[in-house]
Amino acid sequence: MIICKDNIFVLETKNTHYVFGVDKFGYNRHLHWGRKCDTNDYFLKEIGDSNSNHSMLDEYKQEYTAFGQTVYRGSAIKAEFADGCRDILLQYNGYDVDGNNLKLYFSDKVYPFNITLNYSISDDNDIITRWTTIENKSKDSIFFEKLFSAEFNLPSKKPYTFRNTNGAWAGENLETRNTLEGGSFISESRRGTSGHNQSPYFIAYQNADEKIGDVYFGILAYSGNFKVNAERDLFHSTRVIMGMSDFDFKFELKPNEVFDTPKVFCGHIQGFGEMSRQMNKFVVNNILPKSFSDKALPVLYNSWEATWFDVNSENQKALAEIAAKIGVELFVMDDGWFGQRKDDHAGLGDWFVNKDKFPNGLNDLINKVNDLGMDFGIWVEPEMVNRDSDLYRNHPDWAYHFDTRYSCELRNQLVLNMTKKEVQEYIFNCLNDLLTNHNIKYIKWDMNRPFSEAGAENLDCPQMLWYLHTKAVYDIVDKLKELHPDVAIESCASGGGRADLGALSHYDMVWTSDNTDGIDRMVIQKGFTLLRPTKAMRAWVTDIEGINKPCSLDFRFNIAMQGSLGVGGNLTKYSEEDLEICKKNIALYKEIRDIVQFGNLYRIMDIDEDEILFNQYVNEDKTKSVAFIAANGTRFYKKSVPMLFAGLDENKRYTLTLGNETYEKSGAYLMNVGIELEVRGVDYNKIVIINEV
Repeated sequence: MIICKDNIFVLETKNTHYVFGVDKFGYNRHLHWGRKCDTNDYFLKEIGDSNSNHSMLDEYKQEYTAFGQTVYRGSAIKAEFADGCRDILLQYNGYDVDGNNLKLYFSDKVYPFNITLNYSISDDNDIITRWTTIENKSKDSIFFEKLFSAEFNLPSKKPYTFRNTNGAWAGENLETRNTLEGGSFISESRRGTSGHNQSPYFIAYQNADEKIGDVYFGILAYSGNFKVNAERDLFHSTRVIMGMSDFDFKFELKPNEVFDTPKVFCGHIQGFGEMSRQMNKFVVNNILPKSFSDKALPVLYNSWEATWFDVNSENQKALAEIAAKIGVELFVMDDGWFGQRKDDHAGLGDWFVNKDKFPNGLNDLINKVNDLGMDFGIWVEPEMVNRDSDLYRNHPDWAYHFDTRYSCELRNQLVLNMTKKEVQEYIFNCLNDLLTNHNIKYIKWDMNRPFSEAGAENLDCPQMLWYLHTKAVYDIVDKLKELHPDVAIESCASGGGRADLGALSHYDMVWTSDNTDGIDRMVIQKGFTLLRPTKAMRAWVTDIEGINKPCSLDFRFNIAMQGSLGVGGNLTKYSEEDLEICKKNIALYKEIRDIVQFGNLYRIMDIDEDEILFNQYVNEDKTKSVAFIAANGTRFYKKSVPMLFAGLDENKRYTLTLGNETYEKSGAYLMNVGIELEVRGVDYNKIVIINEV
């Protein structure tokens, strides 16, 4: 519900109020974000300048701060007009309400330039969607140095702790916690994608844990360079601005153009667990592309670790036969099938089937896979090119470059200039032809390096390439999905380098990390599920067991089954016993995957804090649940540990089996007393299915 009275606006979600207003001077003023109050109690208090060094505009909590006047703190938008003025002076022009959507209209007092603040809410959760629209009504271009999506004001005067990540390739989503007592805290990417390091979100809290405590969060739906900037000022107010990064940033808004910034999804929720559960459901219902959002993702097999670049029709058929026997539903051929691709030095950009490897064409393999009862998928890396390729030899100017600089290579490849129309058309036509001429049901879209020598001579404003590249990727994916609605597309960027909500607005799933080690994945997957959906988290069982920390095949399945399951080991080297373990676990996953992919996740015990990983998934009506328990070596002597389950109905009765014991208990008992369990050994793992009696 949206309530508007006397220029005060109340966004009422399931449990909270988000309140702001416009004062008599036209300033947008934030008033409250938290628990519900009597809507008649909200009012706008006038504040004067503290002294000649601290203005009222610095003290005001604004919904969206424009650079200019006596604002010296961080601003959300900064522009330069044609006459050189770099100051925005906003006036209020009214609002519109359409159901659960609110628009506030502002314009500059001198220049024909409009800003609209957009808000959208849902009745069944506490998630608010925010974005900003800018419109140039003048005859000259306006250039922006900053163009953030949203600004947030946190209510408490006490310092907040911020959760984010400080990860890396093969170590994505590794969490950090920083308490902001003064100054600023920044999370950002400057690599061209959202990246493996910091994450495009903020989670701010005081005295919160999985179950309780005020948690404030915002997550940006954008796959390019981003910036999250949190500040705590001299008035002890904490603010956050987030959106496209202002690193090497210049955005040209031409006459009569309108632009919407990337969206931000935000909320105030009690406890990290409820934050994750609400966002999981919200993303599945509102953000993921509709073709597959309500469908369980299939169990896939990927050939990369088995054959590397040495793919051919015969070895892929041999792998497919084994994959079908263990219950795989989607067979995916990885890198090496195209051009002169024998290693990572050549072939990228030449998206035609290598006839030496596939003398009878790709359909010969696809027909075999289909006859085995599986769908077929394929790996591509459309945004990249090798110097040793026909594409680069014919079009060297299609890669980002500066004429006076030698373009750096990473993984022996360059980044294509996706802002060029002819590049976009080439990539789309190659992929469209591939899908049109072959029965392909899945694409793994990879991107294995960040940008460098970011020159785009085709653009009047070259710094726009960071945004335009991301938009081009989105546009191509959307167009492919429109023409081929039965094809699922996965976002991969050298692992989790593009595993953000912007990607998930267009792709159906993301590749979480190139690190498939079961022990490391316990931590990586926890960080992923904080604000992103379990369903979209691809997780493989492979032969990578970790250096000096081996774990069994069953253990690896235990961890991978907590997302969307895949298998990626070299099946030709598996023993009959190993294949039976795969078959058993895949069959089990098919029984429980609806609960895992669509259920509510409860993180009950943490591997780092408790030495035990205990995650439980519960279906919506609380009639069925599955719990995953794993440990890779507990310290000291612990005879038993009480396993306190979560998310059940305290008035229902449930049955479960642990070890050789079968229990029938009430939900209240399982959640408050629990079951004593001995957790010992270097490779402990249990999967417990809980059913209503």
